[in-house]
Amino acid sequence: MNMSRLIVLALAIAVPAVCSAQWRWIDKNGQAVFSDQPPPPDVPAAKILRQPGVKAKAAAEEAGAPAQPASRAAVPLRIAASAAKPSAKDKELLEKKKRAEAAEEEKKKAQEEEIARQRADNCTRASRSKASFDSGVRIARMNDKGEREILDDAQRAAEVKRLEALIARDCQPAGSH
Repeated sequence: MNMSRLIVLALAIAVPAVCSAQWRWIDKNGQAVFSDQPPPPDVPAAKILRQPGVKAKAAAEEAGAPAQPASRAAVPLRIAASAAKPSAKDKELLEKKKRAEAAEEEKKKAQEEEIARQRADNCTRASRSKASFDSGVRIARMNDKGEREILDDAQRAAEVKRLEALIARDCQPAGSH
């Protein structure tokens, strides 16, 4: 995923550089021609309006030497060099993404630990309750009216079954859920 984002970023940097490597000249009919290929040899240098490596052309004219067109092999090298160096903003964004991923991982870990703690607590309480039911001692509960009721055999059996299901769910090792 990170590699694909870097590729997209490299393309975003490279595309404007490639687009700026355009030739523009006036042909023999007086029409402006735009191309990524140099003009034919019969086009005089005075009719070439734009070419890759314009800075080299301007420096050559100031020195009085004829301008040399930039080699086409130099353009991909410049693109590759600029794509390989992420800018400070890109580094900042990558660092921010790493921090966000670390925070998300920490949050997920904390949630998993809380769930494990709750399961352990549920396991302990269910095991103690089942031990009380297994001991044969009479178990009483409060009904809706606030009165104390002793559980009959059917109610005890239903409660033991519920407790066994809780123990089976919550008292297993963490990785086996």
